[in-house]
Amino acid sequence: MSTLATVLKDEIRRLARKEIRAQTGRTARAAAQHRREIARLKRQLRDLERRIAYVQRKSSKVASEPAAGAELNGSTRFSARSVRAQRRRTGLSAADYAKLVGVSPLTIYNWEHNKARPRHQQFAALVALRGIGKREAHAKLSEMAGAKKAARTTRRPRKAK
Repeated sequence: MSTLATVLKDEIRRLARKEIRAQTGRTARAAAQHRREIARLKRQLRDLERRIAYVQRKSSKVASEPAAGAELNGSTRFSARSVRAQRRRTGLSAADYAKLVGVSPLTIYNWEHNKARPRHQQFAALVALRGIGKREAHAKLSEMAGAKKAARTTRRPRKAK
């Protein structure tokens, strides 16, 4: 009888191991599938965050572009003296004026000293700024700074451990 008991116990152990292996195999496959899904979602999130950052950068540049009403006609001319006069009239530094136009401060310097001429799109932005006063210029600057600050405060989520 002892041989029958040991054979029976061995068979029970074998069947139990087989059943456990089947159960753990299902959960292991499910866990692997979940890990793949999490990785896919992380990639998708990263892609969407990049797109949001790109759109925010573009929208800040669009804000500095001229309004639809500020169309160029043949009578508008570029003058280094007028760029300097407009900047001084608004009471802005070259860096702040550059932010409004959507160029670098060095570009403003070069325009004011007649070392360079603005491109068509930049000239349209200059023409649009001709009509604004000191208060409007400072309001636009603070609006642009607020939008940039809001874009900077968004943080990436922490990695799950």
